[in-house]
Amino acid sequence: MKQFNLITTCIVSAMMLLSIQTNAQLTTPEGSQRAQVMQRVGITNITIDYGRPSVKEREIWGKLVPYGYNDLGFGTSKAAPWRAGANSNSTITFTHDVKIEGKDIKAGTYGLHIALKEDGGATVIFSNNATAWGSYFYDEKEDALRVDVTTKEAMHTELLTFLFPEVQANSTIASLRWEKKEISFKIEVEVGGIVIDEIKKDLQGNVGFTQTNWDNAANYAFNAGEVDQALEWVNTSISGSFFSKETFANLSLKSRILVKQGKTEDAMSFVDKAVKLGNTIEVYHLGTSLIKLGQKEKALSILKDNVKNNKGAWPSNYGLAKAYSATGDYKNAIKTINTSLGNTPDGLKGRLNGDLEKLKNGKDIN
Repeated sequence: MKQFNLITTCIVSAMMLLSIQTNAQLTTPEGSQRAQVMQRVGITNITIDYGRPSVKEREIWGKLVPYGYNDLGFGTSKAAPWRAGANSNSTITFTHDVKIEGKDIKAGTYGLHIALKEDGGATVIFSNNATAWGSYFYDEKEDALRVDVTTKEAMHTELLTFLFPEVQANSTIASLRWEKKEISFKIEVEVGGIVIDEIKKDLQGNVGFTQTNWDNAANYAFNAGEVDQALEWVNTSISGSFFSKETFANLSLKSRILVKQGKTEDAMSFVDKAVKLGNTIEVYHLGTSLIKLGQKEKALSILKDNVKNNKGAWPSNYGLAKAYSATGDYKNAIKTINTSLGNTPDGLKGRLNGDLEKLKNGKDIN
C-alpha cells in the first residue's frame, strides 16, 4: 500500500509540474512596446492604444506594410489591411458618439486598421472587433466605419507614433506618423449637446440638491445657445424647489435669457430685482452686460445708482463711464473716468488711461 501511495504521489507531482510548465508564462517586454495617447474634446475622451515598431532602416511602405488588402498567411482573413501598429489590435476608444471625417460613429472601442493606397491615399477602418490579434482575423463584415483620407510626407519618425497635433473646441485631428509618412483623420464632437445631456443626468443625482449647480447648468446652457433649456434650469433655481431662492446670480441670468428671447420688458423687471441684491462689482458686470445687449439707457440708470449706493467704490464710476460712452456722452464719460482713476487699483490704471485717451479722441470705450 505504501508503494502504491508513493507511485501515485510521483505521478500527481509530475502532472502538476507539467501543468505548471505548460501554463506558466514569463512577463517580458514586447519587441514593439505598447503605448496610449488620449485627447479630450469637451468632456469626450479619445484614446488610442497601439504597439510602436521602429523603422530600423527597413523599407516600410509597400514592403513591411504592404499596400491594400493582403493574405497574411495566418488567421482567417484573406484580405487583411494593416493593423496600424504592431502585435495585437491597435484600438481607438470614444466615450461619446463622434463624427470621423464627417461620418457618425457610436461611443465604444474599435479595432483600428489602415489600408494604404499606392497613390498616396489611405482607408482608415474602424472595426467592431477590437480584441483580435492584429489584422489576421479581420472581417469587413465587422466594420463599423470606413473613411478615405489623403496621406502626406513628414519628417522622419523612427518609432511609430499616434498623436493629436490639432485640437479645437469641438474637434481634433488624430495622426499616425511613421518613417516619413503621416496619416490623419478628423474627429468632431458635438460638445454642447453632449454636455447638456450629461448635465441633465447629473441634476437627477446628488448635485441636483444644490442651488448653485442649477445656476451653473443654466449658465452653461445659455452660453451654449440653448436658451430655452437655460430658462428652465434658472427657473428651478429661483422657485419651486426646497433650495430655491432669488439671488443676484439667478435673477440677472434670467434677465439676460429673456433679452435673448426678445422679452425685453420682462427682462428689465428681473434686472430691477437683481440690482437690489448685488454688490458693487456684480452690478458693474450686470450694467456692462446690458450695454453689450443694447440696453444702454437701462445700463446708464443702474450704473448711476451703483455709484450712489456704493459711494463711488471701485469699479462703480468706471462702469458709469462706460455707460456714458455707450450713449455717446463722452463729456460725462471723461469726467467720470477721471473720478474713477482716484481709486483704481494700480494694475488697472494703464487700462483706464488708455480708455481716457480714446474718449478724448471721440471713440467709444465699450
